[in-house]
Amino acid sequence: MKLTVRTVSLELDRPLRISRSVMARRDAVWACVESAGATGYGEVVGSAYLGLTAGQAARALLGRAAPALARHSGPAPALAALREGALLPAELPPGVTAAVDSALLDLLGKHTGQPVHRLLPGRDAHGAPPAAATARTIGITDPADAAAQARSLAARGFRLLKIKAGTADPAEDLDRVAAVRDAAPGARLLLDPNGAWTPGRAEALLPRFAALGVEAVEQPTAPGDVEALVRLAEHSPLPLIADEDAVGYDDALRLAGRVQGVNVKLAKCGGVHQALRIIEALGGSGTDVMLGCLTASSLGIAPAVHLADRARWADLDGHLLLARDPWQGIGGQDGTVRTTGLPGLGVAPAPAAVPPAAALPPGGGSA
Repeated sequence: MKLTVRTVSLELDRPLRISRSVMARRDAVWACVESAGATGYGEVVGSAYLGLTAGQAARALLGRAAPALARHSGPAPALAALREGALLPAELPPGVTAAVDSALLDLLGKHTGQPVHRLLPGRDAHGAPPAAATARTIGITDPADAAAQARSLAARGFRLLKIKAGTADPAEDLDRVAAVRDAAPGARLLLDPNGAWTPGRAEALLPRFAALGVEAVEQPTAPGDVEALVRLAEHSPLPLIADEDAVGYDDALRLAGRVQGVNVKLAKCGGVHQALRIIEALGGSGTDVMLGCLTASSLGIAPAVHLADRARWADLDGHLLLARDPWQGIGGQDGTVRTTGLPGLGVAPAPAAVPPAAALPPGGGSA
C-alpha cells in the first residue's frame, strides 16, 4: 500500500475563545492510503495543546507510517497489525495513529462495500446506521452574542449546546449560561471551563450552574491532579466529565467508576480501535462516555460518528465551526450527525471546496 499526504488550512467561521486560548484556524494533514484501485483517507490536525504541528504530523506519516504500510498488501492485515500494536511505533503521536486507523478503515470499507460501522465489533450487521444529537459549542463571548447564537442554533434543530467557561470573573460565565438558557429554553446545556478552575472555585460554582440547568461539566479543574478531580466528583451536584485528564486507555481505567464521564477523542487516544477499548473498559463502571473531537473537517470527525451511538454524549461539531468544510457526508447542520450506508467513512470532497495547497515548511504551524 502507498501513503501520500496533503496539508491544508482550515479557517474557522469565527474565532473560538476558550479559557486558555483563541483559535481562528487549524492546519490539517490528510493521510491518503492507496491499494487495489481505491484510496482511504484520514485526517490529523495540528494542536498546540497536544504539542503537535501539522509539519510534524506530515513527517511522521511519511517517515514512519508510509514504510510500515508499504509492507502490507491491503488494509485488513494492516489493521490487524495496528490492533496488536505491531504496525506503527508506539511513540507516534496518537493523532497520527488515528489518521492511519481512519484511512485503513475507509479503505477496507471501500474494498468490501461496507460502511465502517459494520466493520467494527459489537455491531448488528443489519442495524440502523449510527446517528446522534451533537453538542454545538458556544465560545467565551458576551451574553447577548451567546444568546443570539443559541437562539439561531435552536431554530436549526440543535438540542444540545456546550458553553465555554473559565473567565477570570465567574460572574461572566454565569451570565453567559443564563443568557443561553433563556434564549434556548428547550436545549440541554453542557459547560466546559477547560480546566480553568481551582477545586475551591469549582466547588463553589457547580451548585450555581446546576441551578441554571446545566446538565454536566467537562474538566472543571486543571489537568494533572486526577485525585482533585475525583474528590470533586464525589460531591458534585452535576456529572463531571474528564477530558484533559483522560488522554488514553490507561487514564480511562484510572478514572473508571470515579468520575461520571470521560471524553474520548480519537486524536487523544489513537483512533477508533483504541476508543473501542476505552468504551468497553468503561462499560458497567458507572462512568459514561462522551465522544469528543478537535476542530477538524468532516473527514476528521467521520470516524467518531461511526461510534456515536455508543456514547451518552456526542460532541462532534468540529466541522460545523469551519468557514468552509472541504469534506461532506456526516451532516450535523440540523443538530444531528449521522453515517450512511456508503462504503468506508461515507465522506467525499465538497465540490470546489479546497484550492491547491502547498506543503507547510519544516515545523509548519498549528493552531
